[in-house]
Amino acid sequence: MFGRRKDDWKNDPLKWHIQFIADLARLLKPEVYVELGVHRAELFNQVLPHAGRLIGVDIDLTSGDFMRTSERARFVCSTTGAFVEELRENPVLIDLLFIDADHCAESVLQDFRDYFPFVRQHGIILLHDTHPGNAQLIEPGWCGDAYKAIEVLQHESGGFEMMTIPVSPGLTLCRKRIAQLSWMESEGATA
Repeated sequence: MFGRRKDDWKNDPLKWHIQFIADLARLLKPEVYVELGVHRAELFNQVLPHAGRLIGVDIDLTSGDFMRTSERARFVCSTTGAFVEELRENPVLIDLLFIDADHCAESVLQDFRDYFPFVRQHGIILLHDTHPGNAQLIEPGWCGDAYKAIEVLQHESGGFEMMTIPVSPGLTLCRKRIAQLSWMESEGATA
C-alpha cells in the first residue's frame, strides 16, 4: 500500500470519523454501503466486515488499489455524477451512504440530492468535512466549503433529519425518514 501502514489513520486527530463510522456500520449492519470519495480506502476497509455489499466510487484509479479484495466490494472509477446515472438504470437501495468526494458545497449538495432517492427509508447519509476547526481547513485541499451545504440543507424539508458532530473536521449524520419510528412507518403509520 505505497509504503503506508494500514492503521496510520488511527494517529491522525482529523480522522476520528473512521472509527466512528465503522462502529456505526457494526451496529447498523447495512445491506448496501456506498462511499463517494474512497481516497486510500481507510474507512472503506473498516466498514467491509460489517456490510453485505460495498461500493466505493472515486475518480482516482489508484484508490481501488487500497481497497481490500472481497467478492462483496466493488470499486467504481468514476465521477459521482456518472455513477448516479448507472444507479438510475440499475437502482440499488443504499442503507449507509458516505459523501466525501468533492469538498465544495455545490458538489456536496449535488451528491446529496442525486443519491437521496436511492437511500432506503431510515437509511443514513454521512457527510464529511462539515465542521472545519479553523480557517486553514476551509482550503480546497482540506474541507473546502462543504460545511455550507449543511447550512442549505437544514432549511429544506424533504423527509430527513440531520445533525452535525462539532468536532473538526466535522461529520453530519442524516436519516431519511417520514415517521420517527421505522417500525411504525413500515406498518403504514405516519406518527
